[in-house]
Amino acid sequence: MSQTKSLKDLKRPDLFQQKGYIAEEWVDAASGDTFDVYDPATVEKIATIPEMGREDTNKAIQAAHDAFQTYKKTTARQRARWLRKWSDLCLEHADDLALILCLENGKTLVEAKGEVTYAASFLEWFAGEAERIHGEVVPVANLNQRVLTFKQPLGVAACLAPWNFPIAMITRKVGAALAAACPTIWKPAGETPLSCLAQAVLAKEAGFPKGTINVITTLNKVDEVGKALCESKLVRKLSFTGSTRVGQLLAAQCSKSLKKLSLELGGNSPFIVFDDAKVETAVEAAILAKFRNSGQTCVTANRVFVQDGIYDKFTQALTERIKTLKVGVGTEEGVFVGPMTHERAVDKAMRHIEDAQKHGGKVILGGKPYDNGGKLKGYFLEPTIISGMSPEALTTREETFAPVVALYRFRTEAEVIDLANDCDVGLGSFIITESIPRMWRVAEALEVGMVGVNLGLLSACESPFGGVKMSGYGREGGRQGIDEYLTVKSMLINIAT
Repeated sequence: MSQTKSLKDLKRPDLFQQKGYIAEEWVDAASGDTFDVYDPATVEKIATIPEMGREDTNKAIQAAHDAFQTYKKTTARQRARWLRKWSDLCLEHADDLALILCLENGKTLVEAKGEVTYAASFLEWFAGEAERIHGEVVPVANLNQRVLTFKQPLGVAACLAPWNFPIAMITRKVGAALAAACPTIWKPAGETPLSCLAQAVLAKEAGFPKGTINVITTLNKVDEVGKALCESKLVRKLSFTGSTRVGQLLAAQCSKSLKKLSLELGGNSPFIVFDDAKVETAVEAAILAKFRNSGQTCVTANRVFVQDGIYDKFTQALTERIKTLKVGVGTEEGVFVGPMTHERAVDKAMRHIEDAQKHGGKVILGGKPYDNGGKLKGYFLEPTIISGMSPEALTTREETFAPVVALYRFRTEAEVIDLANDCDVGLGSFIITESIPRMWRVAEALEVGMVGVNLGLLSACESPFGGVKMSGYGREGGRQGIDEYLTVKSMLINIAT
């Protein structure tokens, strides 16, 4: 199947970069090693990228540290102007950024363009927050003293982004860091480095000084690069989005230098539909919460709990709605569900589907890899619904990270709260109900960092994003996001005569 668009359709070819970026220079890896990037919809190679390692990482760290000596003295107003310019450039070149994202990640062009807009919103938001960094005068008990506080940037910030939202997760991290006057080192996922490199082009064009932005690309030397960032005393902040397992490893490696960490890790989001819910509202929210980015989101609806009284009606309506979703290459018009980003994701989804069946689950829609009669060659999976899920199934304990809806039946509010909280992680959650008292009770009882009510999206630049338990700590976005890159200094003054 041919795609309707390719890299040849870029209006700005310079946004497509195949090198790392250190101290305003586009560079190869010191070792000369490279790796290839593939389009998950066609499994065709689209780029060859430097396989950078410790030596390259140390160069980037030094460049960022050198830049910090002057960047920390810039005014908040100037940093805000650079961020706003970058945001404007993202929106101006949204079509090109979306195309690059679509080709390396697999999500549809419509969704990719939505991510670009979302990414730009963080730059605009933190431009405003840059000028709201301030301390306070503290009331004192000793009248011969005055106590005040002020906030200062931590220093070099390492920002490690995932492959599922490679543009937005970079701006959510580095927008806050740069607003706080922290130079940055970006480490995109090896599957999706092109989006980050395109953003570096625009950030440079926006005016950010030399050394404030550095991009290290790697697929096979991730451990080496991560260890260099964690162990460096010059790196004072590390932000990571990814699995709990890797987050634990990074936290352990950072312990020697005691750098500040933000960890947005694995989730297992409950999606709870109560008897009083409007079926149409519940179905549309479930479609967004589960099938956005082919189910590959940190807050995807992983366990869909439906109350007895509405279970059959909701299941039927959701099944009919999912049948209307077009699966295919993301650059084709009308496609709603694109490919998985890599083959491992399809393999994991199939393990979960087979395990669910072993535990009594019934596949009522989909359940297999999808090739559209041999016309598709990429990592596609049929949108799938499994009814009658068991607490023993893998989907109960693990993120499926795929377009697979796992339906669990429940009876009472107290029961579903216990079921929802019975896991080690706590990132996102969703409640569908028309009862305002129930909304408050359940939202307060769920052990998570975020709750969505009667909707399927949890992200906005104004809202802090993050979790509890094994989902990590720290917040990105909102007014809290910039504090992750700042330290508070207090000053006591003797005014006795």
